[in-house]
Amino acid sequence: MRGDVYRDDWGIPHVRAGSALELAHAQGRNAALDRAWQIEVERHRVRGTTAAFLGADAVDWDRFARQARLADTAQRCFERLELVAPQTAAWVVSYVDGVNEGLAEGVCLAPEFTAAGVAPGRWEPWTPLGVWLSTHILFAGFPTKLWREEVARRLGGEAIELFATDGPGTSGSNGWLLTGDRTATGAAIVAGDPHRFIEDPGVYQQIRLACPEFDVVGLAVPGVPGIAHFGHTGGVAWAITNAMADHQDLYREQLRRTATGGVEALGPGGWEAVVSHTETIEVAGADPVTAEIIETGRGPVIIGGPDDGAGAEGGVRGGPADGISLRYPPRVIHELGFEALPALLRARTVADLDAALDHWVEPVNVVLAADTTGATLHRVAGHVPLRPRENRLRVVPAHDPAYAWRGRHAPMPRTEVGGAAVMANARGLAAPLGVEFAPPHRAERIRELLGRSGDWTAKGMTDIHTDTRLASARPLLELLAGATGLSHEAARLRDRLLRWDRHMEADSMDATLYAAVRADVVHRLAAHPALAALTGDADPARSPAYPALFRPWLAAVPRIAYALETLLTHGPLPHTDRLAAVAAAAEAVAARYAEGTLPRPWGEVHRPAPWQALPGADPEEDWPGLAGDHDCVLSTSSVPGVTDRFARGPAARYVWDLARREDSLWVVPFGASGVRGDAHHRDQLPLWVRGGLAPVVMDWNELHRTEERAEMTADPAASAVRTPVHEQQVPGFGTVRLVPVDPAADLDLIHGWVTEERARFWGMGDASREEVLDTYEFLDSLTTHHAYLALRDGVPVALFQTYEPAADPLADCYDVRPGDFGVHLLTGPGDTAERGFTAALLSVLIGYVFGDPAHLRIVVEPDARNEKAVARLVRAGFELGPEIDKPEKRARLAFLSRPAAAGV
Repeated sequence: MRGDVYRDDWGIPHVRAGSALELAHAQGRNAALDRAWQIEVERHRVRGTTAAFLGADAVDWDRFARQARLADTAQRCFERLELVAPQTAAWVVSYVDGVNEGLAEGVCLAPEFTAAGVAPGRWEPWTPLGVWLSTHILFAGFPTKLWREEVARRLGGEAIELFATDGPGTSGSNGWLLTGDRTATGAAIVAGDPHRFIEDPGVYQQIRLACPEFDVVGLAVPGVPGIAHFGHTGGVAWAITNAMADHQDLYREQLRRTATGGVEALGPGGWEAVVSHTETIEVAGADPVTAEIIETGRGPVIIGGPDDGAGAEGGVRGGPADGISLRYPPRVIHELGFEALPALLRARTVADLDAALDHWVEPVNVVLAADTTGATLHRVAGHVPLRPRENRLRVVPAHDPAYAWRGRHAPMPRTEVGGAAVMANARGLAAPLGVEFAPPHRAERIRELLGRSGDWTAKGMTDIHTDTRLASARPLLELLAGATGLSHEAARLRDRLLRWDRHMEADSMDATLYAAVRADVVHRLAAHPALAALTGDADPARSPAYPALFRPWLAAVPRIAYALETLLTHGPLPHTDRLAAVAAAAEAVAARYAEGTLPRPWGEVHRPAPWQALPGADPEEDWPGLAGDHDCVLSTSSVPGVTDRFARGPAARYVWDLARREDSLWVVPFGASGVRGDAHHRDQLPLWVRGGLAPVVMDWNELHRTEERAEMTADPAASAVRTPVHEQQVPGFGTVRLVPVDPAADLDLIHGWVTEERARFWGMGDASREEVLDTYEFLDSLTTHHAYLALRDGVPVALFQTYEPAADPLADCYDVRPGDFGVHLLTGPGDTAERGFTAALLSVLIGYVFGDPAHLRIVVEPDARNEKAVARLVRAGFELGPEIDKPEKRARLAFLSRPAAAGV
């Protein structure tokens, strides 16, 4: 049983088979080949065994996974699936068989297994359900209830909803639908971007699944069959966002040890025996640790135990007593909603999709969909239990029957779509189901932008995806406008920020200044007497009562940061104190720059911090900076007062065109492949950074068979056969080839590289595609200037240009010697991803230049401000010359003679 895998020029798999079962097998095998390390880490996360190779930092997750009974819940859900939907169960089994078949080959492609000393395991039929569950168990943010308990204990019960906003640890998304009367084609468009923790490899895999029953493109979750969240079947397209519904409860359990060593819990009917046992967690580089697994009639105990707490005297409001149990729907009803997955693939209309979503359980989502007939859908899907509102707010007593579940919400909320519909985690369609929602800014801004035109196209959606207007800046700036008695420097800063357009653009220094003032204000509010109890010596983030896993929800400074609008408008601080805090922050930031030091552009400090379950993860300076911020449509979420870097952001972008599916577009943060060093591991990164989108290819004739994969590279043009002008094997680095640039064919790659913020010294940061094309077509027409792509094992890693100084404007800036030969080098996005990368590349380029006996001296002229590049040249043996003034820059000359090169 094996389907065919084709790939487009971005390496995206297009999987085709003779039946749905064969296709599931082929999808599983492809996941094992493209994402072996990633999906094996997920399998270990389900079982709570990651610490065995990731070390002590993973113990907290492993303990939670075991105590929450994730693997056991997945097994129970699969057993039920076999009973109620045997065809779906067989489909899942076929996917698992494909994973197991492909793992051995996939492991050979993934060096992480050797580095971590891990052998692949065997996937069980229930493993995909476990991957789905572990991926989404924290989506509803149940640890927020622990935070509210601390707020109530320290500030009083009236303050528990003071911080009710989209705080740390939750996941959000943007999504919008335009009906045909709002588009240029007359057919609907569905678009958006899920905001998740940025992971490398990405949490979503672009894929196409085709068999006689269906042909679907979309974003799959590696390790899970089908396409769940975002897809286009040709007839209907759909997208989801987190509904921010509350569907998981925490119960305060009173536990006691029996004389025989067992455990009892106080339930509604009195003391009752509970299931308990002890498990051992293996830890790489450390001693094993034990975890007691306890499950009461409410659910698994995830905090505390019979030997840890204060017993019945702990009370509901007094912090953890003996233990806290977690009640979540899949554990109770033994359903995860997998019946919906194959039904989504077979959907042809909105009605089909709507019926499929009736089976959806976890997580609870808002859905937008449209079909080619013009029908639309806007609804909530998932399982939300009926119970008192107190359950949604707090940890509730386990022994009180008033807090028991009593069925589920049905039907789920839905509404009509008129012209446009927007979902961005704000209070709206799902409001009756939740407590905390995102501020309205993203949703309102998307509606505002969509209202500016009535003839939208798929390509025009990038204007929405990349919008950086920060509406949440208003309260702080209004207070700043009212600040008086400021020093001269602080007044200048105030006036500058009041002129700022409030866009968090990557090249904006005003955005950096605003972020600095905001961060200072956050710390001042945290120290204010009205809130200081949250951050004092009893800071819950350091309390032994709560596992470290929940610290992101319990840390006070991020909570204050995300609730800043509320705290600056109608929070507990008097207006005069808010005003004083903002004025003091302006003084502090102004003093920081009083010596004339300019702030760095926002993109230089606002860089991603992706999670990598990889040995030897890349250093942080490798990642490019981005525009945006938490409340922008381009929601790259920093944590004000903690860091300007961001761990959450668009985990994908998509545009589904219902007029012509081949006009649809998509992109992911890194690439289609999870294999480090693969041509498509990070080839979409430049596209994602600049807000670009790749085409969705539907023509099978434009695709490559899997067997041709080794010949494919990160760019369509580079996959064409070109005769290298130089080829050199570098031990420990690979084979480097220099191939001539094809200006038109290489345009996407080159334009992406030269316009990145990291390439600012190249001098083409604002160049349009047409300007870049004109530049390289002009170079291609010259006999004295040439441009090459440097390919490392077939993957483009650098742009290399050569010129004869005597025929270049540089001749006016220094005395050209016979045999001088000029070069320029721009490395790709991974230039410092590994030690010795640039040095190895320079050795190849030097070898190429001095391979011609007519070349006696290499001349380079980096921007004088580019201290990093100058230092690299010195390390490579170049002798520094004087600084010179060129029309476009002040440059630093450097020279490498043939004898000096021979001695390096």
